[in-house]
Amino acid sequence: MKSYFINEAVDKAINDYLISKDNPESILYESFLVVVVRMLINIYGELDIINPYQIKDESAFDNNLMKYGAPQEKIADLKRLLDGFYIIERKNIQSIKQEVNIYFISVQKCLIDLFTFKRLNFGLTENDQKEFFDLLYTPGTSSFLRQSYNYKVAENSYEVAEYYQMSLQLERKSQPVEEKNILGFDVYKLFNLSVADISKMNKQEVDALNSEIYASLDISENAINKDYLLDEKIKMLQARNTPLTTGNGFVDILLIMSVVATSLMVIVIFSTIVF
Repeated sequence: MKSYFINEAVDKAINDYLISKDNPESILYESFLVVVVRMLINIYGELDIINPYQIKDESAFDNNLMKYGAPQEKIADLKRLLDGFYIIERKNIQSIKQEVNIYFISVQKCLIDLFTFKRLNFGLTENDQKEFFDLLYTPGTSSFLRQSYNYKVAENSYEVAEYYQMSLQLERKSQPVEEKNILGFDVYKLFNLSVADISKMNKQEVDALNSEIYASLDISENAINKDYLLDEKIKMLQARNTPLTTGNGFVDILLIMSVVATSLMVIVIFSTIVF
């Protein structure tokens, strides 16, 4: 039985980075898992990513990724999402029928969150921000391979760019940053919610809303593949073109109420995206 560092996806990502880093023109260097490592290195530096791998110390890896204020749960999410991405990617390589890899977007959003913790708590140079944004899979990236892969895999090729732009509107708070766990906006749309509705809710209200959405769709929030299950349910409901309600009076009120600006963190979305 093979022994992996953390899981097979993380192990392969770092190993492929080490193999390809001296050949930046190679296809391997532009592969998704390697680009994820390159984004982590942009945030934390190479030693914080490579050293724990070389000594096979998962705790050191986690601690390095938490040093800018990210909670343990966020690091666990990244490892879980990477594993989910790699599982679907391997299935697609071996199959004629291609499955939408929903983890492709989720992994990048998680990395943007880690990037935001550093930006808010320690600051970043303009070059750091430009380099990180360019590594993301957006229509404006300098890499033709990343552009092509983004158009191939993402159902909305602008989603990551929009999420990054949204993250830049977050400002440093006197209290620790509380992130909203935002589901895909196509999910909220089925429940007659707009982007503006979500932006007016605070973290606790969004969490309550998300819980009711999962419950109404009969999905356990503790399921390791909850992202996949949610995506499949949403696709089915979109095909039916059926607007929904959560069935919970409190949450349904949240869908139409105007929440005053006392939230811990308000997300402001601009229509202009910087490429």
